[in-house]
Amino acid sequence: MGEGEYSVVVNHEEQYSVWSKEMELPAGWREAGFSGPKEDCLAHIESVWSDIRPLSVRKSVAASTAQEG
Repeated sequence: MGEGEYSVVVNHEEQYSVWSKEMELPAGWREAGFSGPKEDCLAHIESVWSDIRPLSVRKSVAASTAQEG
């Protein structure tokens, strides 16, 4: 299979993925502003997604920590 064009996509929980530009985005996902070969997209995700916990979990932990302080 030849190398296609991909986009970095993100959902409402700020979880990232790589999606083929030839396919329609699934519900709940949007483009994150980076596209290119799959390997470049994966490298971009690795550089920007440092905390892989879903947004709702990060907010819950932050709220618990704030209440303890």
